[in-house]
Amino acid sequence: MTQPRRQYRPNVQAGAKLADAAPERRVKARRVSVKVRVVLLAALGAALYLSSLVFGGLYGRVANLAGAVLSIAAVVLWLVVLYLAPVPVTLPSGSRVLRPRSRVLLSLVFLTPTIVLALSVTRFDLDIIFRRGHYMTGILEKIFQPDFEYFNSVWQPLVDTIKMSLVGSAAGSFLSLPFAVLASANINNNAFTLSVLRVIINIIRTLPTLIIASVCALIFGLGTFAGTVAIAFFTFGVVAKMLYESIETIDMGPFQAMESLGATRFQAFWTACMPQILPTYLSHSLYSFEMNIRAASILGYVGAGGLGILIAERVGWRDYQGLGAVLLALFVTVLLIDNLSGYLRNRLS
Repeated sequence: MTQPRRQYRPNVQAGAKLADAAPERRVKARRVSVKVRVVLLAALGAALYLSSLVFGGLYGRVANLAGAVLSIAAVVLWLVVLYLAPVPVTLPSGSRVLRPRSRVLLSLVFLTPTIVLALSVTRFDLDIIFRRGHYMTGILEKIFQPDFEYFNSVWQPLVDTIKMSLVGSAAGSFLSLPFAVLASANINNNAFTLSVLRVIINIIRTLPTLIIASVCALIFGLGTFAGTVAIAFFTFGVVAKMLYESIETIDMGPFQAMESLGATRFQAFWTACMPQILPTYLSHSLYSFEMNIRAASILGYVGAGGLGILIAERVGWRDYQGLGAVLLALFVTVLLIDNLSGYLRNRLS
């Protein structure tokens, strides 16, 4: 009579102990290896530095530089390991928890040389601020005492600034819509035209408004028309960039359903996608209008009209009280437009 076959039953408990012990061994090995790495780097750096003192010439200079680099790397590695590793803490209940260390000293170690290098490269002189700071106080004192009689000369340039911002923002936002649709990966499947359109939008977006206004003033002549064209270019780049990124996040199910029913891509987009992106599109346009009010106020420096002409004149003539009147009118205008735009954007969202 044959005996039943014995099934192979592995030692579950022994396997569990090995599995639990393996991570501990790996952690211990990793900690030891980091410490050893730090010691080796420091020792190698010291050895290279000492050898540079013995041997001169090219080898000495190279060894000195390599030793300094290795020593700095050892210090940085030691600080990272020391201040990023959590501290085990035993609670009154007997349980152990890991408390994160403070990163203040580690942050100072990296920030201090960066700040020192930046001050050295930019030739920042704190002594000049202390020696000539009273001049700034005197100028600010005059600015905060505006000449209210000068407001009669401010209204017309202020209206020109608002008109430039409004017309330029509307034109740029209107032109950005078709380009943003064509630059969306979920609408346009042609990789070549998609790349070309995105490159054009990014180039226009990165150009400062003053540079665009300078070129427009040379082409179209001095005045508010050049400023309006410059604002329209800048608004086109900003709104198109934000809009095509928003289009790529919409639900494409209704769009595909419209196409499957025989609608053209334009009809499908206008019916299924436009209601989804319209609040976002209007919000981006209003946000650009807020930015353009501030930008249009300094376009007069390059001959593009607006309040910038008055600001340049008052600064040139050292009429700081008149400058205070111009800045006060600009501040009130920007504040009102920001609040109105913020209210409209909240309603749209």
